[in-house]
Amino acid sequence: MFAQSMSPTLTLAHWKMRRKPEHPYVVGVLTRPTDNNISGEKETLRKTNVYKDNWFDNLAINHLSKSLQAATGLSNSKSGYESLVEAATVVSQKLSPIQQQQVINQTLDRAFPKPILSMIRTLLPSSKFTREYFAVFTTLFFAWLIGPSEGPVPIMQKISDLVRESEVKGRREKNVVYIKKCRFLEETNCVGMCTNLCKMPSQSFIKESLGMPVNMVPNFDDMSCEMIFGEDPPASSDDPALKQPCYKLCEQGRNKTRVVSSTFCMSPKLRTRKRFSAL
Repeated sequence: MFAQSMSPTLTLAHWKMRRKPEHPYVVGVLTRPTDNNISGEKETLRKTNVYKDNWFDNLAINHLSKSLQAATGLSNSKSGYESLVEAATVVSQKLSPIQQQQVINQTLDRAFPKPILSMIRTLLPSSKFTREYFAVFTTLFFAWLIGPSEGPVPIMQKISDLVRESEVKGRREKNVVYIKKCRFLEETNCVGMCTNLCKMPSQSFIKESLGMPVNMVPNFDDMSCEMIFGEDPPASSDDPALKQPCYKLCEQGRNKTRVVSSTFCMSPKLRTRKRFSAL
């Protein structure tokens, strides 16, 4: 089922040499917390769930992680979701926001065979059925990314809990996937990685490969997210998610002494400006 595309692999060096496209990008701005607040800031966000990945979950996670490592030319020795997070972290640290989105799109091209995507697009044109089908499919087969439901509930109850309604052309449809707590955001604790490595490239990939617009609406307060199938995302200048400052306890902005750096969620150009402004 899984196959890699035959397009040539672009290493990290290639990505650094590529000309920067003229598109908006996401910058997470960190602020330095006071000493008496660093351990208590949004403490609930730091409590992570315990995930018990089954064989299918591990297969999907490892396939996506290997595809990302192949796209960058950088590998790591970790396994499972930890390997995926490590590969994503390297991308966020080495590439500009625009390049991060591009490398994720290439990764998704490698991870999902184009013939299957083309067949799905042909067999499932835009309709109420297709939008609701995509919502249910995402809930069932991407639980390793969405996160587990609470308690051993029947599968149909799980679907009814996670698939919600929205209005499409004056009609109510169950086309919204509700993610109670995003696993990727929870593990990385970084707004910039959420937007550049998940939200933005996923929206463009699903639209371009499946012909299905989707608006991903993360809630950075409780780490939940909604995927609204059939709804175009707002323009970058109007998207609230792209104006969100990063967490004070962002994993990419902490070192061993727990001091927050405000450079890890910035593009290389902004990092340079910051260094000059400090002189």
